[in-house]
Amino acid sequence: MKKKCVAMMLIAIMTASLAGCGSSKDGSGKSVKLDSDHPVSLTIWHYYNGAQQAMFDTLVKEFNASVGKEEGIYVESYSQGSVSDLEEAVNSSLNGEVGAEELPDIFSSYSDTAYAVQQQDKLADLSVYFTEDELSRYVDSYIQEGYFNQDGALYLFPVAKSTEITMINKTDWEPFAEATGTTVDELATTEGIAEVAQRYYEWTDEQTPDVPDDGKAFYGRDSMSNYFIIGMKQMGKEIFEVNDGKVTVNTDKELIHRLWENYYVPYMKGYFSSYGKFASDDVKTGDILAYTGSTASAFYFPDKVEKEDDSYPIEYVVQESPIMEGGENYRVQQGAGMAVAKSEEEHEYASTVFLKWFTQKEQNLKFVCESAYMPVLKESNNIKALEQIIKEEKIDMNHKAYDCLKTVLRDFDNTKFYTTKSFENGYSMRKIMDYNLKDRVTADKTAMDEAIAAGASREEELEKYISEESFESWYKEFYEALSQVQSK
Repeated sequence: MKKKCVAMMLIAIMTASLAGCGSSKDGSGKSVKLDSDHPVSLTIWHYYNGAQQAMFDTLVKEFNASVGKEEGIYVESYSQGSVSDLEEAVNSSLNGEVGAEELPDIFSSYSDTAYAVQQQDKLADLSVYFTEDELSRYVDSYIQEGYFNQDGALYLFPVAKSTEITMINKTDWEPFAEATGTTVDELATTEGIAEVAQRYYEWTDEQTPDVPDDGKAFYGRDSMSNYFIIGMKQMGKEIFEVNDGKVTVNTDKELIHRLWENYYVPYMKGYFSSYGKFASDDVKTGDILAYTGSTASAFYFPDKVEKEDDSYPIEYVVQESPIMEGGENYRVQQGAGMAVAKSEEEHEYASTVFLKWFTQKEQNLKFVCESAYMPVLKESNNIKALEQIIKEEKIDMNHKAYDCLKTVLRDFDNTKFYTTKSFENGYSMRKIMDYNLKDRVTADKTAMDEAIAAGASREEELEKYISEESFESWYKEFYEALSQVQSK
């Protein structure tokens, strides 16, 4: 009995000590006493739409009715439309434009945008509200993305992430694969995709022997900046090497040449193509058979090919995104996090309470099921956890989204996820990578096709564009464009 009393006294002393130093009862870092009778109101801006928005709103209501009610926190969420609409709204708030709303307590943000806001000293340091143990539960690279400087301050918090996958029109793939002996395993490398695309072009060209050079394109990709960033990293270099916000641009000519060879050249030869806003649009029109895009793009992979004179249902195959031949197993890390506006500590603390709750296993996986994003806790990134929540909550998950996540999660622990660190003018740099090569190849292909239609030799015209002189010309333009932004 005496031992029991002593133990209870020790517990009481420890509890009082913790309360006195501002730690919460569960040891979750700095805490702030809130009043449940007078709750703190939080506003969240995000870019979720459709099923994503519906699930996010459902989870917000669930939070308000449970933890929020207990702690004294009430959350209201608003979709700003698209990512660009959200960025515009945030910038308008920062600039104090007429009619602009005040910056919300929490807003979805990619790292480039959050970095720009942080440079104006408008973001809260979230690290003070978390213990090291808490942060260690999150995927390391996801958390690291939120540290902009070397001062230990955490400015961007992961809530859901995505990566790239490759999706294939299985229905049209199968007769080609059977006739040529091609396997989906050949699509594991960037070079392999180019080789398969050539084979497909030649095979489709053979179907109409009376019409020369009318082969069909096989492949497209959504993000060219991802192609440069992850391709370079797989080959052992960071195209943007960032230290404490300062960037060094590494445009290694030999490595950049490999990227050019495996996108520009196959595109000029007709093996790759890009017509619609997204590559899934080109699958729908039958202009390509496969593409590499975000896991979230799975929702938009078509159920049928629709041409002017034909329409038919298609099935699909999901593969991991390709790796440069001989390269390391790095995959793209993307997806916006949540930033918290700098404010009084009651609002900052309340914001972290919501973010902690939202990213816990059950809540986060519910959101994942409606978004095709990946959860952010280490313990949540496995098939077993995903299937458990589907079963327990009786979730009717989109089968394409499920297959995409299953493909990514089956080798999650052996995959290195990568994104560049934030730096000034990072957004502008990405835009150059998104459009510089893509715009060049689109213009060149159009010019070449027009010349061929006018009677020029295909071989001679093609040689002009895929020559080393052509590469040198583009490389110089690419390098100078990046250098101009870097010098600003």
